[in-house]
Amino acid sequence: MNEENITPVSRYSPRKGKTDWAALDAMTDEEITEAVRRDPDAVPLDLDWSDGVVVMPMKKIPISIRIDEDVLAFFKNDGEGYQGRMNAVLRSYMNQTKPKKCV
Repeated sequence: MNEENITPVSRYSPRKGKTDWAALDAMTDEEITEAVRRDPDAVPLDLDWSDGVVVMPMKKIPISIRIDEDVLAFFKNDGEGYQGRMNAVLRSYMNQTKPKKCV
């Protein structure tokens, strides 16, 4: 490991960034709003969360399953979370093939 790539950081001596805090403090609210509007990386934060609902994830059950090698490789190819992606595909199939309830 190369020691020059290690940056010690603690909550008592936080990392010093490249932000010019004096210049920011000198800006008016209107100037800050305009700077954010022009920033292509800024994401609008005007979302209405008043109707938000907390959804608790369902309990996962560990199982042993046999999957074709190429199918497993396909999902693993995108990296971590492949089991979750496989679960999402199975859930989609399940939701599309549920028997319709008669009224």
